[in-house]
Parts: sequence; structure tokens; C-alpha cells
Amino acid sequence: MEIPEKLVKLRYHILATLILSATILSLITVAPRFMNLLAYFWPLLLSTALVLALVFFFAKTSPLPATDSSLDNSLLDYVAGPQDPPLDSAHNKFD
Repeated sequence: MEIPEKLVKLRYHILATLILSATILSLITVAPRFMNLLAYFWPLLLSTALVLALVFFFAKTSPLPATDSSLDNSLLDYVAGPQDPPLDSAHNKFD
């Protein structure tokens, strides 16, 4: 009688182990092989690698941008558009 009581205590552990084992077994038998995936996706992987190589090449060979912050601020102001003044008592238009 002692063994069934221990099995009842461990029923969730046994169930989780069975589900995990079935999942791993189904992934091994049903999932495509790595070489099939590589054969299908090699153009995408190659083009991504070439683009990254070009990005690193241009990052190394291009000169660093000027540190003048006025250029950066004017660009940010252009992108952000006109800004309304803050709505506090010091900037109230109706006083």
C-alpha cells in the first residue's frame, strides 16, 4: 500500500515528465533536419551577413561626424517641428 500512496504524491511530476518526453520525441521525429533548414534559408543568411559586413566596413572607413552640437539640434528641431511654449503661469498668453 505504500507504493500507490507515493505514486499519488508524485503524479504531477510523472505527468510533467511524460509530457516533456513526448514533446522532445515528437520534435526529434517530426521537425525538419538542420541541413534542410540551412538549404532553404541560405540566401537570406548570406544576404544578411553581407549587409552586416558592409555596415561594419563603412563604420570603420567613414570619418567620424563633427562634434558640433548645433547641427544636431537643428536637425532635431526640424524633425520635432514647432514646439508650443509650456503652459505655466510665467508663460500665460492671457495675462
